[in-house]
Amino acid sequence: MKTLKQIQQIGLETIEKELNAISGLRKSADENFAQCVQLICSSSGRVIITGIGKSANIATKIVSTLNSTGTPSTFMHAADAIHGDLGIIREDDIIICISKSGETPEIKVLVPLLKSRKNVLIAIVGNLDSYLAKRADYIIDSTVDKEACPINLAPTASTTAQLVMGDALAMAILECKGFSADDFAKYHPGGALGKKMYLKVSDLYIRNEVPEVDINDNVRSVILEISSKRLGATVVMDHGHLAGIITDGDLRRMLEKYENIEGITARDIMCVDPKTIPADSLVVNALNVMRTNNITQLAVMDNGKYAGIIHLHDILEEGIL
Repeated sequence: MKTLKQIQQIGLETIEKELNAISGLRKSADENFAQCVQLICSSSGRVIITGIGKSANIATKIVSTLNSTGTPSTFMHAADAIHGDLGIIREDDIIICISKSGETPEIKVLVPLLKSRKNVLIAIVGNLDSYLAKRADYIIDSTVDKEACPINLAPTASTTAQLVMGDALAMAILECKGFSADDFAKYHPGGALGKKMYLKVSDLYIRNEVPEVDINDNVRSVILEISSKRLGATVVMDHGHLAGIITDGDLRRMLEKYENIEGITARDIMCVDPKTIPADSLVVNALNVMRTNNITQLAVMDNGKYAGIIHLHDILEEGIL
């Protein structure tokens, strides 16, 4: 068994080898790469990505990235393609074939079939003299000097290089298409990322009761309002206008300050100029205000009028934090 120090060193050496492999890819973002991006952006078809072995695993990740950023894509396993899956390819589709060697038997069988269909073939390949590279219409070079594997066999640096070039391709397409944050939210409605982009304060605060007291109300009324509405705070109104806010913390500080609370009103306890958030703001903006000011509640304003309170717990329940 290796010692802890030896294991750490192996990890560091692996990271260093893969960093070096990625660094060598700078030359691959060339004019040929740019032409591939333009081709995909102008295409009315989908991107079909194929590969075998570990390259197939990378292909599925790139497909996922393209789909999530607005470029319709489909994975086609190279082995399955020659047993019926070629039927998924349409006339206007662009095909990307991923392979380190470009010489695997499945690739050699598949490539002529793809070429016969007249679809554009892009190769992400680590051997520029390979069967695949010589027959592709466009080449994205993913060559690495050696694997991170100590015996230079297990696909490690080579698959990292494939993934990096796939990400580079996806991000270039994204920017060329003008893919926006709003577009991203449309494709990610179910997760925390999507919620950050579309969930609004108005979607959450309406679930809560609306605590408020008058500026002249006594302490008993304030305590009962905070307790009954279960938001840890109440706003203070003065002739229909928001004048301040009282939190559980303000009540504790009041008890520390005054021995006799008889005659104390909301006016004496409240924090003036409370932090507010418009109802149509994104929830993530409300969270940022809370974090910046180290608070857990915000008064919600709708068309300039007090409408309710959004609490940090509301945001936590949505899984955004």
